[in-house]
Amino acid sequence: MHLDDMLTYNKKFVEEKEYVQYQTDSIPNKKMVIFTCMESRLVELLHRALNIQNGDVKVVKNAGAIIRKPFDSIMKSILVAIFELKAEEVTVIGHHDCGMSRVDTKALTNKMIEKGIEEETIHTLKHAGIDFEEEFHGFDTVEESVLQSVNLIRNHPLLPPYVKVHGLVIDPGTGKVDIVTRED
Repeated sequence: MHLDDMLTYNKKFVEEKEYVQYQTDSIPNKKMVIFTCMESRLVELLHRALNIQNGDVKVVKNAGAIIRKPFDSIMKSILVAIFELKAEEVTVIGHHDCGMSRVDTKALTNKMIEKGIEEETIHTLKHAGIDFEEEFHGFDTVEESVLQSVNLIRNHPLLPPYVKVHGLVIDPGTGKVDIVTRED
């Protein structure tokens, strides 16, 4: 089991005090929040490509780096980082070849059923007002998606005027970053 391997490694990590090299406080050194995709290819690459060290930034992730609702958990995390943890910049980073650009909500629903979710549960949720298309749809281009998330953050009623919000796209193969939008 993979969890057992991680826990075994963790025990050794703590016993050998390997954590000492990563110790820092909770305030991000670069006063930045990065909102990005949960893409596994970015776990180390994003940090290396942008020279981000432990303690430099707050990182918030979800599928596709998508914010669609002004008071969802991502936006709440960003606001907490600003008001409680002294962040002054927010950078949304999408990536090329994102799985969210290919989400077919009908196929996803079928996969749910194949994996043991009862069809009745799906129907009950839909009748309760859960719109699977709205909740799970992806995007056509990563640049459009990044811009949509950036605009939601920039126009949030609780965002202080001094906070800069930027949008980038990273190549998960090379680490090359392109600017979609930036505030100076």
